[in-house]
Formats: sequence, structure tokens, C-alpha cells
Amino acid sequence: MDASRDDVLAYMAFPREHWAQIASTNPLEQVNREIKRRADVIGIFPNDEAIIRLVGALMLETNDEWAVARRYMSLESLARVTDTPNVRLPAAAS
Repeated sequence: MDASRDDVLAYMAFPREHWAQIASTNPLEQVNREIKRRADVIGIFPNDEAIIRLVGALMLETNDEWAVARRYMSLESLARVTDTPNVRLPAAAS
């Protein structure tokens, strides 16, 4: 346990308002539920590539949604963690 102390406490290097998001598995659980929901509609996949396409499309959709519409962590709080002070989204730039 002593050897893994740094790994276990790595979240403390982030701003305090990020701690709950770092510890949470809610986004992963939400993606898994959405994959299951869509897979249940399809029923039987003809091959492995069809599954990869479905999951890949869902991951792209989720990434786009989180990058533009729903921020899991605010840009201001992320700016404190990164070396780049001006964090801007290309889609939100005006």
C-alpha cells in the first residue's frame, strides 16, 4: 500500500472542485447504458465490425456532446491544471 500511495492520492493535484468528477464513474456508466440500449434495439450483430462501428459512433457522439454542449469540468478550472492558459473550443470560438 505504501508503494501505491502516490497513485492513490494523484487526484489531490487537481483543483478541489474536480475531485468528485475524478472519483465518479457516472460518465462511463452512462455510456455503457447507452451502448446496451442501442445494442438491444439491433438485437444480433452480423459481425465484430458492426459492433465496433456502433460503439465507435456512440463514442464520437458522446465526445462531441461533452466537448460542446455539456462540460464535465469547467474550462476555467481546467485552465488551472494545464500549461496552456487560454483554453478555447474551436466550435465555441467567435
